[in-house]
Amino acid sequence: MHAARPVTHSALLPFLFFAALLWLGALAYAQPWHDLDLRLGDVFMRRAVATRAPPPDIVLIDIDQASLDHPEMLELAGNWPWPRAIHGELLAFLTRQQPRAVIFDLIFSEPDRFRPESDQVLEAALRQTPAYLPLVVTDGTPSRLAELPPLLGIQRGPHADPAAGLPLLAPKALAPDVWRTGLINFLADSDGLGRRYWLQYPHAGWSLPGMPARVATDLGMTVPTQDSLPLHFYGQPFTRYAYADLFLASLQEKPDKLPDLRNKIIIIGAAAPGLHDLRPTPLGAATPGPVILATALANLQQQDYLRPLPDALAPALGGLVLCLMVLATRRHVSPTLQGSVLTLLTLAALLAAYFLLAHNLLWLPFSTLLTLWLFYAACALEAYFRERRQREHALQLFGRFVDPRVVSALVAGDTLAQAQAGQSQEITVLFSDIRGFTSLSETSSPEHVVQLLNRYFSAQTEIIFSHGGTLDKFIGDAIMAFWGAPVATPQHASQAVAAALALQEGLLAFRQELGAAGASFDIGIGIHSGPAVVGFIGAAQRLDYTAIGDTVNLASRIEGLTKGVARVLVSESTRDACRAENATRFIFIDHGEFSVKGRERPVRLFEPRSSA
Repeated sequence: MHAARPVTHSALLPFLFFAALLWLGALAYAQPWHDLDLRLGDVFMRRAVATRAPPPDIVLIDIDQASLDHPEMLELAGNWPWPRAIHGELLAFLTRQQPRAVIFDLIFSEPDRFRPESDQVLEAALRQTPAYLPLVVTDGTPSRLAELPPLLGIQRGPHADPAAGLPLLAPKALAPDVWRTGLINFLADSDGLGRRYWLQYPHAGWSLPGMPARVATDLGMTVPTQDSLPLHFYGQPFTRYAYADLFLASLQEKPDKLPDLRNKIIIIGAAAPGLHDLRPTPLGAATPGPVILATALANLQQQDYLRPLPDALAPALGGLVLCLMVLATRRHVSPTLQGSVLTLLTLAALLAAYFLLAHNLLWLPFSTLLTLWLFYAACALEAYFRERRQREHALQLFGRFVDPRVVSALVAGDTLAQAQAGQSQEITVLFSDIRGFTSLSETSSPEHVVQLLNRYFSAQTEIIFSHGGTLDKFIGDAIMAFWGAPVATPQHASQAVAAALALQEGLLAFRQELGAAGASFDIGIGIHSGPAVVGFIGAAQRLDYTAIGDTVNLASRIEGLTKGVARVLVSESTRDACRAENATRFIFIDHGEFSVKGRERPVRLFEPRSSA
């Protein structure tokens, strides 16, 4: 039999490790699964902010569908777009309420050609009470930034390009002296969702202030120096009023229907679906633009905007866990235990990401966790195929020596590898030789003799296997078997003796089948227990799984001493081993001491019999 290379650690493990390590590096820098992190982070965000309430001093005046359809508004203002005098009158009313700031989230880019006096009403209200107007970077012809009114708040950096320009949608329906603007462009991440708001829009060394930063700076709030603000959303709604209800109540001077707007930051904007100011955010696919602006302002006021942890933190921790997984694999920690530990680490990371949100910290470990699970799955899959190869290897190596149930036990742990390597262990060796075979062969044809021998050896092999033995070899008309290897068993002596008695019973049944021709057919069985070297022994081209040593030689000599004494003889060490194993089902008849070739001291031999 050719030697098969033992299956130990997988050669794929280093490859899988370095591939996973490189991927973790990519997650830290190239961020190929950044969208996955963001989307799973959104799930956590929605749950974490479900009960989170916005500050009560930021209120929204919604141009909602009810306001557009309100009969009195239709009578006063007609269909949308309303005359800008409506907004001027509302601003005048709000001025009397003494708010901290009023922000229009409405574009006033084109003059009203049919009602120019309406624009003038709004313009006059803006001069009386400065409010903030939106500015949008759009497509079209760029305007030179150096020529724009200073009131826009555009900052020129030390290396600004003097010829730089941007296509801007400015409030050109109004005079430039009321252009107190802030950028309201929707800032989408790579997956199209808005999770940030512009604080500063950089371009060619210039910087345009975002609306939240412009208002927050004027109100004395602390504004971070970064370009965008990661939004920490609120699951509970902002205080909101319908535009029509508030406007009509102000005209009718009904104080009981007017809210207290003193010291409030007021945002006037579109909420009706038909006004096309609904944006996708983690809260939903149709979040009103004014709500996003209000969130940014509230975050600056409360200083509870999200602070993202370093992108490399999760991959770095993942790399540490990856190294521990590889070390555990090399130290034969079971995949089940590794999976359990990885599950606990995953739950710990998810809980940490969830609870960090409560402290305004954003951690996105999801793609790293997925990488670790993919690595674990790849290792588990490879281990499955390796185990299959190991089983096939075991069947190939031991299938002709031992019972299939023993082969199954070999594939557990390192038993197979240990079995292949020659090592000394306590075993019991049995030799069985046929008596009277010569006379039988003289009266039968060679073919018939071979057929008889095959039948007899098959029956003997089945008995040996059924008693947990290992078939070593056939030596002419003799059989060598042993117990205690490749799978160690403490009952190897009693198993061997039980097998010998079963072989003796099998002989009697076989003789009955032969009839008169089997009268001279008999066997002798010798058994001895002791240490022997067991393993694959031979040349590289041919190996045999066998046992060698003095124990084997003495068992062979004992078999030779059975003639004229008993069919089965065992050594004193086997008798003592059976007693140590509490094998009370045997009795041993002492046949005295015998001289054995090659040994100075005689050997005491016993005939085992069943006590039943």
